[in-house]
Amino acid sequence: MSSYQKELEKYRDIDEDEILKTLSPEELEQLDCELQEMDPENMLLPAGLRQRDQTKKSPTGPLDREALLQYLEQQALEVKERDDLVPFTGEKKGKPYIQPKREIPAQEQITLEPELEEALAHATDAEMCDIAAILGMYTLMSNKQYYDAICSGEICNTEGISSVVQPDKYKPVPDEPPNPTNIEEMLKRVRSNDKDLEEVNLNNIQDIPIPMLSELCEAMKTNTYVRIFSLVATRSGDPIAHALADMLRENRSLQSLNIESNFISSTGLMAVLKAVRENATLTELRVDNQRQWPGDAVEMEMATVLEQCPSIVRFGYHFTQQGPRARAAQAMTRNNELRRQQKKR
Repeated sequence: MSSYQKELEKYRDIDEDEILKTLSPEELEQLDCELQEMDPENMLLPAGLRQRDQTKKSPTGPLDREALLQYLEQQALEVKERDDLVPFTGEKKGKPYIQPKREIPAQEQITLEPELEEALAHATDAEMCDIAAILGMYTLMSNKQYYDAICSGEICNTEGISSVVQPDKYKPVPDEPPNPTNIEEMLKRVRSNDKDLEEVNLNNIQDIPIPMLSELCEAMKTNTYVRIFSLVATRSGDPIAHALADMLRENRSLQSLNIESNFISSTGLMAVLKAVRENATLTELRVDNQRQWPGDAVEMEMATVLEQCPSIVRFGYHFTQQGPRARAAQAMTRNNELRRQQKKR
């Protein structure tokens, strides 16, 4: 048995009750505080379970925030300021640092002509900045100053050599004015086959009723003077796409159709593409930026239509697949070459 175990043996038969009876009330209270299990580092517990309650003063009443702030402020004003260990006198100690002048070795000294020396001595900061840019010292200035000096034939830097990048001045761009087209008047002119009407532009008009657009497409079937029909950003969907397909099957004067930035799905685009095969006068078709991607089948159909319709020389769509993109590019090159040969004849 070790000495430590022998030391503990004498406490084995001690009667704890007899010891507690001999303790005073103050000693019992201190013992109770020592035996309380506290966890001061556990932030999830309330404050009463993280530290012992050492307050013996009875409550004075409910919390009065304004009175407490006034009391703290009064206490702070009554406390005397502590004197500085070393009083401030404003005396400057030590010597100011003076950078020593570096002597340029003889092999590094450059001698210029008197005219150049005089010109550099009287050059302004802007002129020195342009000279540094021309000599390729781009580390002495910002990127904007460097490229302005290189690309411009005149002295355009007014700030001198500085590596601080200055923000460009904001140039407000006015909003595009709304489309002033009167839809009802335009529908009447299309129905009456007005010879002075060659373009129907309804771009960015988003409150056109679907029945009115359908009537406009119906009127375009018999119109012989309109060459350009544009419905960009009009929130047109598949019903309008099918109406346009029916119009393309009968119209023989339309040359350009633009239906970009709409809500036409793959079904509507497929109907328009099938109708383009039956139209021999259409030279430009733009169907890009729809609400959803039309899919691989529609892109393959676009490439097939361009291959089978030599009249189309301009097509607006961003292909996502390499195969249809290559076929469409080759078909467009062939169609434009055929158009060039026809103009020569």
